[in-house]
Amino acid sequence: MTEQTGEDARIAATERLLGAAPLGALDVVTSLAAQMLHTTSAEVSLITDVRHTVTAAGETAQNAGSSTSRIDSFCAIVVEEGQALVVADAVHDVRVRDRRPVVTGFLGSYLGVPMVADDGHVVGSLCVHQHEPRGWTAHDQEILTELANAATGHLEISALTDDYRGRQRAAELGTAATAAGIGTWEWNFADDSLVWDDVLLELFGLTPETFGGRIDSFNAAVHPDDLPEVTRALTEAIASSGIYEAQFRILRPDGGLRWIAARGKPAPGPDGRIDRFVGAVTDLTALRRGEARLGTVLDTMAVGYVALDRDGRFSYANTEAERVLATPRAEFLGSTAHEAFPGIEDSPVLQEYRRVADGGANVSFDAYYPPPLDAWFEVRVVPVDDGVGIYFLDISGRRAAQQEAERNAERAAALAEVAGAFAETLDAEQALLDAVRALVPRFADWTIVSTLDGGTAPWRKRLRDVGAWHHDPLLRGVLEEYRGLRVEAFADDSPVRDALTHGTLVLENSAALPPGHLLEPGRAHELLLDLAPATTVVLPLRGRGRTRGLLTVARTGDREPFSAEDTATLEEVSRQIGLGLDNAQLSAAQRGLAEELQLSLLTELPRFGDLQLVARYVAAADGAQIGGDWYDGFTVADGSTFLVIGDVTGHDRGAAVAMAQVRNVLRGVAHALRDSPARILEALERAMRDLAVDTLGTAVLARVEQGPTDATRVLRWSSAGHLPPLVVHADGGAELLDRPHDLLLGLDSGLPRHDHTVALLEGDTLLLYTDGLVERRDEDLDEGLDRLRRNAVELAGLPADQFCDTLLERMSPGSEDDIALLLLRVHPTR
Repeated sequence: MTEQTGEDARIAATERLLGAAPLGALDVVTSLAAQMLHTTSAEVSLITDVRHTVTAAGETAQNAGSSTSRIDSFCAIVVEEGQALVVADAVHDVRVRDRRPVVTGFLGSYLGVPMVADDGHVVGSLCVHQHEPRGWTAHDQEILTELANAATGHLEISALTDDYRGRQRAAELGTAATAAGIGTWEWNFADDSLVWDDVLLELFGLTPETFGGRIDSFNAAVHPDDLPEVTRALTEAIASSGIYEAQFRILRPDGGLRWIAARGKPAPGPDGRIDRFVGAVTDLTALRRGEARLGTVLDTMAVGYVALDRDGRFSYANTEAERVLATPRAEFLGSTAHEAFPGIEDSPVLQEYRRVADGGANVSFDAYYPPPLDAWFEVRVVPVDDGVGIYFLDISGRRAAQQEAERNAERAAALAEVAGAFAETLDAEQALLDAVRALVPRFADWTIVSTLDGGTAPWRKRLRDVGAWHHDPLLRGVLEEYRGLRVEAFADDSPVRDALTHGTLVLENSAALPPGHLLEPGRAHELLLDLAPATTVVLPLRGRGRTRGLLTVARTGDREPFSAEDTATLEEVSRQIGLGLDNAQLSAAQRGLAEELQLSLLTELPRFGDLQLVARYVAAADGAQIGGDWYDGFTVADGSTFLVIGDVTGHDRGAAVAMAQVRNVLRGVAHALRDSPARILEALERAMRDLAVDTLGTAVLARVEQGPTDATRVLRWSSAGHLPPLVVHADGGAELLDRPHDLLLGLDSGLPRHDHTVALLEGDTLLLYTDGLVERRDEDLDEGLDRLRRNAVELAGLPADQFCDTLLERMSPGSEDDIALLLLRVHPTR
């Protein structure tokens, strides 16, 4: 026999089982495989020239009934090799890492075992798999092998049953029965002769010579324990001229035992009287073995299983079901659910049982069962041949872990939102309101946040409610009014005072506290009754060394009171808010000091009749540091006006000192030298070297000179690596003076510097600026310069001060650096 012929025989064996696959029973097998091995997917696949996914559970359940190529199929490997395929880490397993399910990231680990038909052919595979790598144990493989054997047994019996039923309807019953392995028999009453065909002889392990041909020969082969029932059924069928049916065991001469199903009916002779019985016998051994294997698996698995018949009576329960139900199975088998366990008529399990029993599909759900069980179960209800099967797994531990993880996630999210609130704004009160909103409705129904000023005044004079939030929009107005009245209404000895000095305060049934205990009688107390807090927690907001305020959180009677775990989480949140408030106040103080120092280093601009100078300085978002951006404007003895914009590297006190040094030296050089901007910058660089001003920086130095007519000016400038000046002409055009620029200040290269000139007419506007105005992390510099030009053109008609302010409003969002801006506008000569 060639290899191809062997493969043809294997495919033929597979197709025989494929056409009779019992989906209900196989659904149970895949469900058990997924649950017992704790995987995301399980499948039964039969392999011909393609892969047939007969049934599937878990994430791949939608693949059931589909046929796909066997090229990338792991199950095809199991069939080809005839042995289990164990893949712990598919990505690094050279056998499978290039296959599509691995490359796409769908499959990270796999365990598949062969399904072997009764004729010895490997017809398919039962497999489990998941996305992540996993180490498979020998016990895992044993469980899967047992389930695969049970699945194969179901396939064999279904195929036999289908064959038998089909051939009963065929015209050539004898030939078809022989091909299907169904033996036929005829028993003649007249001479007590018994005729068996070759199939039946082979089934009993006899030959024509060793078979006696009498009913006694048959009785001798029946297992002694089953013979009385077989005889009774046959006698009753003869007496009633009815159908004879029986299932029993036989003992073969070689010692083997077989389970068979016999069926017969009376047949009339020529005279019309019943003179014989004719019938057929089917081998049930594979089915019985499969049922035994499945029963063993069911009874030893850690998943509870019960079966209910179509009348709703318990027909089977495994050992785990006994344990979970705390009732021996003998006490409830044969009873209905409500007879055995009164009070569960409306339970989810029985509701789903009725739906599945009425023809519904498989259903899975999680449900809680009160004492005496007091546990969460994952339940699966599936149809079986004679009723409904129910699997249930105690997931109380998993549920508790999941709830703990959810609580930790809520806690982490609240802390992150609180931290984010103070990181995203410099407005401390807005940050407080954003922070406490993160608690509603996550931890409370409503909140109030308060700040406590320093000093020695009484606590009520220093306490100020700055924000509140309610989960119910209809009650936000009530809460807001209460917030405005609450502090003044606190009683002198209110327990809130203790929270400020001694720590967390928990008020039970706080809405029912009598007037005078928490609040004085009046409107505030009436509003508190409308807000109806059942439990209130008041927590101090502690900064570094002092209390910065209070956090009040409340729950109404619709929610459980605050647990000890809730209170611990809120205490951590309040510490986070307290530190955030402390940092915000400290940052505001540092920012104010830095801005004041920065502005003190910048000079006041001179005033001219026909030249208007306007300057603006905007500190970066992190305004606690002093920057190196600077501007200046001054006149020299010959009447020329000098303008300068610059940026010294660094953002610290050293940068501020260097900026002041460069500015002062530049002023002195310009007054002494009275030369062009390029020559002055060359002299400045020499002076920086001689005076040991160790810094780098960019600058544009410009001189405004009188032009050939009274209506014109000449701008002469030199650039030390700085951004190009912008001129907005009176006619609406705009020009970036993008001329070749020279090296940065401080490099001491000795290279000559260069001047450039441009005419300025009446109404023209010159703009000098630092890089914070145009540079952004997410765009090219050219885009920023073009954005500046377009905005300047749109704003050209505005007065100089309004021009600068509006331009900054448009250009400063998104800036991460300081911005210095110096504007020169040429007015008509007066």
